Amino acid sequence: MHRIQTSLRLDADKFLEAKEILKNLGLNFTDAVNIFTSLVVANKGLPFEVKMPSKKLQKSMDELENRDGKSFKNVDELFEDLDN
Repeated sequence: MHRIQTSLRLDADKFLEAKEILKNLGLNFTDAVNIFTSLVVANKGLPFEVKMPSKKLQKSMDELENRDGKSFKNVDELFEDLDN
């Protein structure tokens, strides 16, 4: 197998965190990139779904981010709201 060397520009903090996670999995960063590349080839695309969130999901995410969503005093209130 012919190998090439490449370079990547990554967020430094995420790179270090990823390296630590991969180390705990018994992999190095190069191994992980090779696995990802193999999966891209096998799937003829990304090995996971990439799509825009629906309008309803985006609205919900915005509410969470802005803390604009509903709040409840207890679980019973939550379930009552869900039933309505």
